[in-house]
Amino acid sequence: MTGEEMTGTYRNPVLNADWSDPDVIRVGEDFYLTVSTFTKVPGLPILHSRDLVNWTIIGHAVTSGYDDVRPGCGVWAPSLRHQDGRFWIFYGDPDVGICQVNAEDPRGPWSEPRVVKEGLGLIDPCPLWDDDGQAYLVHGWAKSRAGINNRLTLHRMSPDAQKVLDDGTLIIDADLLPGYRTLEGPKLYKRDGVYWVFAPAGGVENGWQSVFRAESIFGPYEDRIVLRQGGTDVNGPHQGGWVDTPSGEHWFMHFQDRGPYGRVVHLQPMTWNGGWPVMGADGEPVPGGPVPVPGGAPSTPATSDDFSGPELGLQWSWQANPVPSWWELRDGTLRLACAPGPDDLTQRPSVLGQRLPGDPCTVTTTLTLEGEGRAGLAVVGDTAASIALESTPDGTFLVCGDAEPVPAKAGEPVTVGARIGEGALVTFLADTGEGLREVGESFQATQGRWVGAVIGLFAAGGGTGQAIFDAFTVDIER
Repeated sequence: MTGEEMTGTYRNPVLNADWSDPDVIRVGEDFYLTVSTFTKVPGLPILHSRDLVNWTIIGHAVTSGYDDVRPGCGVWAPSLRHQDGRFWIFYGDPDVGICQVNAEDPRGPWSEPRVVKEGLGLIDPCPLWDDDGQAYLVHGWAKSRAGINNRLTLHRMSPDAQKVLDDGTLIIDADLLPGYRTLEGPKLYKRDGVYWVFAPAGGVENGWQSVFRAESIFGPYEDRIVLRQGGTDVNGPHQGGWVDTPSGEHWFMHFQDRGPYGRVVHLQPMTWNGGWPVMGADGEPVPGGPVPVPGGAPSTPATSDDFSGPELGLQWSWQANPVPSWWELRDGTLRLACAPGPDDLTQRPSVLGQRLPGDPCTVTTTLTLEGEGRAGLAVVGDTAASIALESTPDGTFLVCGDAEPVPAKAGEPVTVGARIGEGALVTFLADTGEGLREVGESFQATQGRWVGAVIGLFAAGGGTGQAIFDAFTVDIER
């Protein structure tokens, strides 16, 4: 237990890894959160908390995606809501349209995705069921597909969320607002008869959080910037969700883009002054504070995995739709087939990865390579590097970048690992009988397309070999 947990305080970021574009709701005394996952499979993870600080992964809302790796595509920023006893997630796939999935239980099963509005460049949707039974849907635009952005469109929607009912109304044109660019990510709310659109602008690295209010859902809306970096070291604090506690306090969860670490999640107190929300400390991010709901049990999303369960841990995802023959859990080990595929790990669907921790850490696993192939531990973003065992006609070798291959005994286990230091600088490690030692040159992890780097496992080849991984251990430095 950390000092913060013992004293009832928290430290930002509360989710220190790539939990991108978060949205959060409360149902009773439980908080739920989901994030964008682009082409990761499974996607749309569901996280649960009792205090907005300690979170666990409880499931996924989308279980399939593309058959090949398509960086930057797939599931963009979602909205999570609870209506009529069901959980609803709306998300934009910029190459398909606005989709929704729903479930009675946030752990699943979730419905298959349904396209509510078809079209290119439709992103960042959010629904609102109004007091009179009418339903609405707001969304943004991706210029890469639609040719326009910096504006928000509102639709009437069928109350069963099956389709939109009109062609849409432009409710906010940020081209007309001085200094605005890339307005996106809207979240739609109603409070005391006033309609609110919380929307970020300015881009992921250096943007800010604005809110818009109106007496009519169709506007006109007036705006105010309510959260920006200011004198803090939290760049681009924006895009997230507003949530209250059972005791009536208000909070805002948002991301900060940290390059190879992805978009980490911060928690800001929120109060009201003069009819407008005030976030953080007078509109600037706070480093931490009192836990919103005291007394919660310490927890963080899973990282380590001993592979003893009937399924892979919920922290894992593939880079595209997995093939059942790729993997098997047996006798407390993970067995990956040396499957065919691109040598470039950034393009290989059968990389099994998880989010790179935002704190310095050391990751280790013990690997046995049986038969022909190449398998090991990798860090993958826009670029990739790995430490692996490779079977060749001349024998089995430990290989890592441009380092001289080290002979290894065929069919014998070798412990491999990586130390991820400040700035996501990666040093690969191996134990060939003399303890863990550094291997090769350091590698600078890089972000992917809208995502942070992942650390994971792979096995490649002609399909005749297999890699056997013992426990995957992540030791985080606090």
